[in-house]
Amino acid sequence: MGEAVGYDEFGKLAENAAEAGLPFDQPPVLARRSFHVAPGRSVSAITWGATEPELVLLHGGGQNAHTWDTVALALGRPLIAIDLPGHGHSDRRPDRDYGPWRNAEAVAAALDQVAQNSAAVVGMSLGGVTAIRLAASRPDLVRRLVIVDVTPQINDATRQMSRADRGAVALVSGPPVFDSFEAIAAAAVAASPNRPRSAVERGVRHNAIELPDGRWTWRYDLFGELPASQFDFAPLWQDVSSITVPIMLVRGGDSKFVTDEDTAEFRSRQPSGPGPQARHRRCDAAGQRRHAADEPGRSRGCCAGLGAAGIRLVRGHRGGGGRGQSKSAPVSGGARRTA
Repeated sequence: MGEAVGYDEFGKLAENAAEAGLPFDQPPVLARRSFHVAPGRSVSAITWGATEPELVLLHGGGQNAHTWDTVALALGRPLIAIDLPGHGHSDRRPDRDYGPWRNAEAVAAALDQVAQNSAAVVGMSLGGVTAIRLAASRPDLVRRLVIVDVTPQINDATRQMSRADRGAVALVSGPPVFDSFEAIAAAAVAASPNRPRSAVERGVRHNAIELPDGRWTWRYDLFGELPASQFDFAPLWQDVSSITVPIMLVRGGDSKFVTDEDTAEFRSRQPSGPGPQARHRRCDAAGQRRHAADEPGRSRGCCAGLGAAGIRLVRGHRGGGGRGQSKSAPVSGGARRTA
């Protein structure tokens, strides 16, 4: 599989910023980078800014690093958005195990090379449970943790959700190959009624690839038979209990993936006290009330949770701080100033 002629993955950021109402005086400093994480396997990522990343962003299942473009534009901070294994430009695993345990190992191997001192790790959906495992197994890489719309109970077999409830997540259980780009984009538009068509089509272009025969397929390796064990996240509740850094749980106002009971369980495992504790934010404000499966929408609502977790926003990429950089206040908790 190869890239279609003329595809520029960073070519529509100005359009993205305009849709979100963000300033865009000049392009940010961006790079697509690859990190060796195991014999014969690499993880790909997008770095924003020219200095060491202050934030690490992990997308959800069936998504990719571009899921975070709007958040990265809004924050204006040096950060890294990682393609999880089997997603985006990252290599696929021979055993096709893309659960949080193996994902966390790969992410840790990448962060050891590029972001050992980040101020926070932010993960949504599959990226969220991956971040939980990362914080429990490699606390030296996680100083703050923001979990977006997921808990270890998300795959509880007793829960029933309609295709509409699942939103774009339902695409993973749909056909893997489409006759044309228009056909694959139409499927995504139908699954994402709360988003502008232009935004959905832009996301599909990042998340799909043209086959030699002219048909199109998704970049992620989630179709067909997969190891069943990777979908049982319940053992991660023990990891939630063991985490020793501050945690923020961000929940979409329309979310069907996280229940009140899940939130209570999360809090019970990180009770209030003199040490770290779990905090909870439900994004119900205008512009933040999003369908749980609307991942780019969820990433916009996530900005509110980042602020509540002590991570201050710059709001867009403006001139005056060097190409693609903005002067910013330090991240709460002692992170250095970016100039």
